[in-house]
Amino acid sequence: MNKRRLGRGLEALLGREEGGFEPGSLEESELIHAPVDQIDPNPYQPRRHFPAAEIASLADSIRQHGMIQPILVRAVGDRYQLIAGERRLRASIEAQLHAIPARVMELDDQRVFELAMVENLQREDLNAVDKATAFREYLSRYGGTQEELAGRLGLDRSTVSNLIRLLELPDEILLAVRDSEITQGHARALLGLPDAETQIVACRRVIAERLSVRQTEALVATGVPTPSRTRIRKDPAHANAVRAPHITELEQQLHQRFGTAVLIRSRTPEKGQIIIDYNTQEEFDRVSSLIRGG
Repeated sequence: MNKRRLGRGLEALLGREEGGFEPGSLEESELIHAPVDQIDPNPYQPRRHFPAAEIASLADSIRQHGMIQPILVRAVGDRYQLIAGERRLRASIEAQLHAIPARVMELDDQRVFELAMVENLQREDLNAVDKATAFREYLSRYGGTQEELAGRLGLDRSTVSNLIRLLELPDEILLAVRDSEITQGHARALLGLPDAETQIVACRRVIAERLSVRQTEALVATGVPTPSRTRIRKDPAHANAVRAPHITELEQQLHQRFGTAVLIRSRTPEKGQIIIDYNTQEEFDRVSSLIRGG
């Protein structure tokens, strides 16, 4: 595998940062108005679901303001193949546009695959299973190690390896992650169970009882989930202060998100701290991965 680094996003790949193409390659690419019925989807698109409401909202914006940012395509035979911008393409079709601005790039299959991954990794709503599937397919197709792929995508090796390991879970659990019934943290905890049948039973219980990640970890370790009462970290420096309800509510939301105690300490209306507890190296890695969007 070529060891060039993908960098932080599309600009890195297209010549605006070190590690991309020749400087100015994006600006020098041909800008056309491509008929939407001549643009085929990106076969390496890792995203499997595009919410209809989101596409409809973008279509309304395009009707009012037009297409502000061109999509990226490449020529394949007498047609075009999408590289980046599938949301805009779908919204343009829904807005009943006949042609849209597009930049024509000369890229091979591997580069198109890389761009598809980078574009989607920058979006928080791409689920962990689709990310993992894209990583595994890329490594299967082009070779290399998980560490090399992580370096090219600007991720930690543990983020890539933890995601790919999720694919060892039964399809029912992977579907639950895709449908947002459980989180990546829940799924990682279920990997600690010995077989698929036990994992599925535990997953169904997590969904039915709405267990947090921390409760799920306890269920896997002991067979009994931790108490459902939300634990809020006490702040001794402000024990007698009246706290704004939205601060307490946000602490509870962050607790559910990270599966550990969270404290928001306000010094002034504009300044303060958000403190996240962890008690083990595994918990630290899990929280770190969630913060990075892994």
